Amino acid sequence: MVSGGSAIRGSRVGSGPMGEQDRGVHAERIAVSYWDAMGNETVRYFAANLPEEEIPETIDSPSTGLPAGRDKNNPPQVAKNEPYKTHLAYVKERRTEEEAAQILDEALQKLRERRGSA
Repeated sequence: MVSGGSAIRGSRVGSGPMGEQDRGVHAERIAVSYWDAMGNETVRYFAANLPEEEIPETIDSPSTGLPAGRDKNNPPQVAKNEPYKTHLAYVKERRTEEEAAQILDEALQKLRERRGSA
């Protein structure tokens, strides 16, 4: 005698019939395409009622890491990275050579006074 078998064999307990009708209602959404400098397209989805100014103009492309924009013909270019600047480089931007010499002389004078060798 062969048993009748279970109607839920292979299914999770509590799962209902498969299909979209049982999964709720999807919110309205819009697809926005972004392109990077290499021509790769990335699609992002946003709520349909989201104001236009809240949709970003650029994103980072997940495939290349480059910035991607909404204009296919004019994708954003990679911003030029400035090299690391030392503290001295920033000081030299703010001070002239004469100012630097004067500040150095004042600091050396104070140091000599503290050490008693002035």
